[in-house]
Amino acid sequence: MIEEIILGGLLYNEEYMRKVIPFLKDEYFDNKEQKNLFVTITEFIKKYNTLPTKNEIEYVIDSSTSLNTEEEKELLNLYHNIQYDEKTNEDWLLDKTEKFCQDKALYNAIRQSILVLDDNQNKLDKGSIPKILQDALGISFDTNVGHDFIENYEDRYDFYHRKEERIPFDIDIFNDITKGGLPKKSLNIIMSGTGVGKTLAMCHFAASHLMFGKNILYITLEMAEERIAERIDANLIDMSIDDIHKMPKDVFEKKINRLKSKSPGKLIIKEYPTASAGSANFRYLMNELKIKKNFQPDIIFIDYLNICISSRLKNSNNINSYTYIKAIAEELRGLAVEFEIPIVSATQVNRSGFTSSDIGLEDVSESFGLPATADFMFALISTEELESLNQIMVKQLKNRWGDPNYYKRFVIGIDRSRMRLYNTEQSAQDDIIDDRPVMDKSSFGERWDEQEKDSYMPKKFNKKTIFSGFA
Repeated sequence: MIEEIILGGLLYNEEYMRKVIPFLKDEYFDNKEQKNLFVTITEFIKKYNTLPTKNEIEYVIDSSTSLNTEEEKELLNLYHNIQYDEKTNEDWLLDKTEKFCQDKALYNAIRQSILVLDDNQNKLDKGSIPKILQDALGISFDTNVGHDFIENYEDRYDFYHRKEERIPFDIDIFNDITKGGLPKKSLNIIMSGTGVGKTLAMCHFAASHLMFGKNILYITLEMAEERIAERIDANLIDMSIDDIHKMPKDVFEKKINRLKSKSPGKLIIKEYPTASAGSANFRYLMNELKIKKNFQPDIIFIDYLNICISSRLKNSNNINSYTYIKAIAEELRGLAVEFEIPIVSATQVNRSGFTSSDIGLEDVSESFGLPATADFMFALISTEELESLNQIMVKQLKNRWGDPNYYKRFVIGIDRSRMRLYNTEQSAQDDIIDDRPVMDKSSFGERWDEQEKDSYMPKKFNKKTIFSGFA
C-alpha cells in the first residue's frame, strides 16, 4: 500500500521526509493505525527536527496517554512491519506521494462539498464549493524553500532583464507610469464618483485593446450588454451615440466589417444581474467560452467590483463591508492569477470623496481592503474647469510597478459623446504641480511659498537651531 511506503520514507529517508512533510496531512490516512503512526512520527519530527530511532518511536508509543493497550499493540505491530528499500527511486516516490495527496485532497473536498449542499456547515455558502474543489485540484509539491540571495544571483539578474508581457494602453502617460502597460496576474481599479467616467474609461480601454488585436471579456453588472456595446461602438466608429442611432443599417454594417478587417481580436460582453455573480460565475463563463467559442481573453473588464458577490462569504448582517468587499477583491485577483491575465474593475468614492477635487485612498467607499488588494489604482476627477477644456484629471493612488508620485496627477482628453479618451499636449500638464509638501495646504504653506525656502532650512542638523524656543 502507498500509505505504508510513505510512512517508511518518513521513518528512514530524511531528504524525502523534509520534502513531503509540509504537504502530508493526517486526514489523508483512512486506516486508524496508519493515521496514529503518521501523527506520532510528525509530532516527533516537529519537536526534535530529526528522524526518530526505533527506540524513540517505541518509547513514544508506549508512553502515549491517548492510546489504550490494544491500540498501542496494533500501532507497534504496524511500525515493526513497516519496511523501506534504500534503493527506492526518490523521484518516483515523490511523484507517488504527490498523487496520493492530490487524490485524498480531492476526495475530502467532494465530501465537504456534499456537507455544504446538505447545509450541515452553515459557515460556508454553496458558492464556496468551486473554491474548495479548486484548492484540492491545486495541490502540488513545491520543493523550493526560497531564494538564496548569494547563490541565486544569476536567477535574479535574469529576472531584472526579463521583458514582462504587458497589455499596453493607447494613452502614452499610462504606459509611462506602468512601465509599458498592465502585466498579467494583476487587479487594477478605477475610482471615481457617479457619472465621472468609470464605465467610459473601461469601454475606451476595451475598445483600444481590441484594436491592438487582444481578446476582451467585458462583464457588466450595472448596464445592459447593448448599452456597453453602444459605448464601444461610439468609440470605435468615432461617432456620437446619437448619430449611431440615426445611421442606416448598411452603413453601420460596413463600418463594423472595416473594424473586423483591422483587428484579429474579439470582444465578448456578458451581462449579469446586479449583485448576482462573482469569481465562481466568471470562472465558469471563461471555461464555457473556451469550450464553446474557443475564446480565451487577454484581459477582463468587470463593471464594477462593489456590485459583485463573494464566492466564499455570505453577504449577511454578520459580515461588515470591509471584510466582504476585500473578499471580492481577493477572489478577483485570484482569478487574474489563475488565468494569467489582468483584470480591470472600478469602485465608487464615499460621500466625502464625491465632493472632493483631490480624491485619495481615504475616499474609497465601503472597504479599505480593496486598495490593499489592488495592484494599480487611480482616481478620475472632474471639475467644471476641466469639463470646459474637455479634460479629466487622473490621480495615481497605488502603483506596484512604479513610483505613484511620478506623474501623481495628470490630465487626459475626454470626448464624452464618443466615449473616448485621448492624449493631451504636454503643455496641459504644466500647471499640475505635485511637489508641494502636504503642509503647504495650510496658511503657513502659502507664506512658505512666498519666501525663499532655503533660508529657513539649517544647512546642518543643530539642536540649538532646530529646537530653539522649546523649553
